Amino acid sequence: MIVYRITTDKWCRNLQASGNSARWNNRGSFMIYTAGSRALACLENVVHRSGEMSGRVYKVMLIEIPANLNIQEIKKASLHKDWKSLTNYSYCQQMGNQWLKEGITAVLKVPSVIIDEEFNYLINPQHNQFKKIKLADVEDFSFDARF
Repeated sequence: MIVYRITTDKWCRNLQASGNSARWNNRGSFMIYTAGSRALACLENVVHRSGEMSGRVYKVMLIEIPANLNIQEIKKASLHKDWKSLTNYSYCQQMGNQWLKEGITAVLKVPSVIIDEEFNYLINPQHNQFKKIKLADVEDFSFDARF
């Protein structure tokens, strides 16, 4: 399976996590956020970068997760009704941090907040199977000027 991550040219050559706080992790908990499609990766950037795309060089990272690697999943049906709310970051962060702590799988499939029935894939760079996940390719990416 190929998953996608759009980032600036500076960060596109290595699979690494910033440790910054996000929906599924607290600050200091390291996970790599990827999306199930280029389109979802694009929308994630638009939402999180607040229009700061101009003037930078972007790349899309194609990350290969081997078919034989187990993937844990958080199903939308198991989440609170208002899990998407910004006020519920801590609710999602607890689940993501727990997944990191348990260390059962190197990849966690989570529902997208932006598009129902789409998924993001979180990667634990400290998991012992992380070395099986490879950066398959890096491609140029440009955001439409209307963003």
